[in-house]
Amino acid sequence: MTTLTAFNHFTSSLKEQDQLMPVLFVGHGSPTNALEDNEFTIRWKQMAKQIPVPKAVLIVSAHWLTRGTHITAMEKPKTIHDFGGFSRELNEARYPAPGNPALAKETASLIKSTNVGLDHDWGLDHGAWSVVMQMYPEANIPMLQLSMDYYKPAQYHYDLAKELAALRKKGVLILASGNMVHNLGMLAIRDFSEINNEYGYDWALEMNEIFKSKITNGDHQALINYEKLSKSAKLAVPSPDHYYPLLYALALQGKNEGSSFFNDKAVAGSLTMTSVKIG
Repeated sequence: MTTLTAFNHFTSSLKEQDQLMPVLFVGHGSPTNALEDNEFTIRWKQMAKQIPVPKAVLIVSAHWLTRGTHITAMEKPKTIHDFGGFSRELNEARYPAPGNPALAKETASLIKSTNVGLDHDWGLDHGAWSVVMQMYPEANIPMLQLSMDYYKPAQYHYDLAKELAALRKKGVLILASGNMVHNLGMLAIRDFSEINNEYGYDWALEMNEIFKSKITNGDHQALINYEKLSKSAKLAVPSPDHYYPLLYALALQGKNEGSSFFNDKAVAGSLTMTSVKIG
């Protein structure tokens, strides 16, 4: 149990910085990216070197969907293997980064729109550890996850994310992990070894370009109401779990902050790895 003294010590050490920490939305794709050296994972590693070393990382993953909002608050989050059909090596992989109960409490206190539960059971799912294992392989930076209330609409998630802005001033990297275009039912693969093959259906490429255009223009409201952007939206986002993390990243964009793209490619027909850096 974290004492008040420990809490005060940690939060006081996270002094406000002159430069805001960037925000990332990462297209995480296949769990196999956790262990592979490919163009996507190489870019994740490069990104980690290009941005300031974070004091901690708060991850919003497409794979932690809950009723209500929760944040991991344990000292040692476990590595969750929430998938099947992959290699023994992947199933045995562990990412032993520490958690930080004090930061979890502080983050929960920032969110006024809902009560945030302190979770001691979850850990890091593959939407989280598959990315940070590549970015921060030493596993020496505190990692926390914030769940998404699956029963709330897009606007709710965007508004809630804005309440996290103060963390950027204290060196916390907010990393949203999902995929802009994500339709597993239409994957153009014979087996999982092909999942990173570069190929996109016309509708996937169309929606990827529409999403990028709206992000570049700062038209967040259009992205909140993504279903109205095109008939292809229903194919690109058949369920919003992998799309909502994008809204968490966009909500934290300051008035005069730009955005840039990386890993901007489609794979397996119906997924895009397109990722966004804000700040």
